[in-house]
Amino acid sequence: MKTSSTVATLADLDVGARGTIRDFHCALPLMQRLLEMGLTRGTTVEVIRLAPLGDPMKIRLRGYYLSLRKAEASLIEVEPEAQP
Repeated sequence: MKTSSTVATLADLDVGARGTIRDFHCALPLMQRLLEMGLTRGTTVEVIRLAPLGDPMKIRLRGYYLSLRKAEASLIEVEPEAQP
């Protein structure tokens, strides 16, 4: 994961890590698609699994699982939760 001095994205989270969505850095049509899938600001997401080659990634949010390309995940800014 990136250091605290830089912006963390969903793609930066390790398997098992959780984070809260803070912002989107993409064009409006893609942002609207992500919002329709439930990826809204303030939502907590957890990385469940990465495909063998690292793409796509499986995440859990709002009680369901979602597969997301790393390229899309890298456009979603998150605030990582502290690991116990």
